[in-house]
Amino acid sequence: MHLRPVSRTLLVASLAVFVLAAAGCGRESDSSGDGDAANAANNSEEALSGRIQADGSSTVGPLTSAAAELYREVQPGVNVTVGISGTGGGFERFCRGETDISDASRPIDEEEAALCAEAGIEFTELQVAIDALTVVVNTENDWADCLTVEQLKAIWEPGSQIDNWSDVPDADFPDVAMPLAGPGTDSGTFDYFTDEVNGEEGASRTDYTPSEDDNVIVQAVTGDPGGLGYFGFTYYEENEDTLKALEIDGGDGCVAPSADTARSGDYSPLARPLFIYVKNESLARPEVESFVGYFLENIDDIAGAALFIPPSDEQKAEALATFEAASGAR
Repeated sequence: MHLRPVSRTLLVASLAVFVLAAAGCGRESDSSGDGDAANAANNSEEALSGRIQADGSSTVGPLTSAAAELYREVQPGVNVTVGISGTGGGFERFCRGETDISDASRPIDEEEAALCAEAGIEFTELQVAIDALTVVVNTENDWADCLTVEQLKAIWEPGSQIDNWSDVPDADFPDVAMPLAGPGTDSGTFDYFTDEVNGEEGASRTDYTPSEDDNVIVQAVTGDPGGLGYFGFTYYEENEDTLKALEIDGGDGCVAPSADTARSGDYSPLARPLFIYVKNESLARPEVESFVGYFLENIDDIAGAALFIPPSDEQKAEALATFEAASGAR
């Protein structure tokens, strides 16, 4: 089967052009919008320079990259670099003081927060989007359209011996081998999935193809008719011509992953918030404060163009209030 090459860099660059054009059209049609006010404020501020370093989640990374591309049009002297080492790997760097922003597909855990505290690093958590963690199969799979959370647990729990679709409990699936692929242990997606499905963060069978690079998971699933894997909704949308997303039954019937079902809470339990963590010391630098403010003020355009689900109005207002409080406290 032919696999379409995926380049996140090219995707983000093209999205940046799209969002800039869309933002321009929006300013012509509605001069009272919040995004217009944010654009005007950023265009009127003094020219800034410097380097902002972000790292972390492979799910959130493209969103931060899209924000960086757009911000460069406003402040070309500020260079925002975005690495992808997984949520856990990102927090390790963040708590060593190596980065200004940590992209995260789950909240920081107690051990990670303790490492930051030991290093004297204070931070601010900001929700920037919503994701619908997506279970995918090969497009040749015409026998499975929905799995229950209990069936997912049977497949993915530690010690599971299920390696064939015919072994899935309470189902009448054919005798087809089921090679598995999924995020590595440094991934926030891995942490979230194992917690929600297996009942304990980090609890998972180990005989699968793990990777922090979602494209490796895509290749594994598309390379075998019985393949099954999981990752963030964004990456599924980028590859929906080569993959099939399964509906999930969390107890109230089968629900497909989508922006609407994630925001409404119907896609349970695999809808999740996405975050950036900003080092408070970094917020004292005007370029960091300006970039994060721009990110939050323009999140609808950024998230929509980058194929993410924007936060609700209430969540956006809370993030802005938290950011303004952290900025004012420095």
